Amino acid sequence: MSSVAGEVARFCGDVLAHAPRPDHDTVYDDRHPLWQKFAAAGLANWWVPERFGGAGASTVDGVRIAAEIAYHDPGFAFTSFLPVLASRMLELYGGPGLAQEHLRGLVSSGGFCAALGSEAVAGSELTNTATTFRRTGDVLVLNGEKAFSTNLAFARFCLVLARADDDPREFAMILVPAGAEGFEAGPRWRMSGLLGTGTHPATFTDCVVPAANELAGSGIRILEVGLNASRIMMAAMAVGMIRRLRDLHMAYAADKRLGGRPLTRNAIFAARLGQLEMELETVKSQCHRAALDYDELHRAPDAGAAFLAGGVLKSAVVAKMHAGQTGWRIASTASESFGGLGYTEQHDVQWLLRSMRHISIVEGGDDVLRDLIYGRYVKRPSRRG
Repeated sequence: MSSVAGEVARFCGDVLAHAPRPDHDTVYDDRHPLWQKFAAAGLANWWVPERFGGAGASTVDGVRIAAEIAYHDPGFAFTSFLPVLASRMLELYGGPGLAQEHLRGLVSSGGFCAALGSEAVAGSELTNTATTFRRTGDVLVLNGEKAFSTNLAFARFCLVLARADDDPREFAMILVPAGAEGFEAGPRWRMSGLLGTGTHPATFTDCVVPAANELAGSGIRILEVGLNASRIMMAAMAVGMIRRLRDLHMAYAADKRLGGRPLTRNAIFAARLGQLEMELETVKSQCHRAALDYDELHRAPDAGAAFLAGGVLKSAVVAKMHAGQTGWRIASTASESFGGLGYTEQHDVQWLLRSMRHISIVEGGDDVLRDLIYGRYVKRPSRRG
């Protein structure tokens, strides 16, 4: 375990474990006391490479970190690691000056960045993106609406997927700094799970940024690469939540008696928990495999080109799908274990159940990812596993 992973584990044990459970009004922004403690300990943006002032933690360590945080608070976990999506795109495909300026600022502030790809009409078909940009001299002008983005309202910058207004086949990923004229974050979405996250839509109205803020390469391909890291972290969240569900079961069983005997000696209970532990190990193994694959590409001499050559990382998609499906099945079964209490918001199992559901929905629902795997890895014989 790296030093940063150990520090995160200590933060979770000393601070997060004793924090109140978030409610619908909680937002883990840069003003929240928990986030300020996390950032003051140097734990924010743990994946940013050392050349930009970050800790440079590997994705393997990131899986451990995301799982540990999610054990205590899934919303805090999602808030903390989601900037990997935008920051990794900037690291790999931003110009040297652009990446240095904004990634160093991100690390030094302990703050956030965000990504904007989704749109209400386009949905998962990114080639139908309606947000446009036009090149005018040494600036870019953006117009359009984006559906939602976590951390957007308090991000130092966001990366926006847009298509050229004079060529619908050209897509770009463009950095828009906070406070840019013509950029507005909309009202916060009220989420059914992941309490503590702040997710917002956005509008761009003749928003002007320097032409140098355009990342190098196709915006859709860049977004595909960026999603690899965040999908692995999302899968790792399930590891932490499944562990928490297991421990809730065992704490309940310690005092519960059935038929005059401790619940821990009940055959049905034992079978359920044995199954849970087996499935937890499969999720952990898939996350570890995906993280190893990702780190191997990230260590390449030209990591940006290496990621573009692979595009969608198969093991990352599989990890997210397997974690979401397995985690939901476990959480749903767990809600039954506590009877009527398990269907109330008073019990942590409901908090975990609603948070678990997002893994199979956010950043590509399972049907979208099934089609993606088929098109990229089954339909083409040379890429079949």
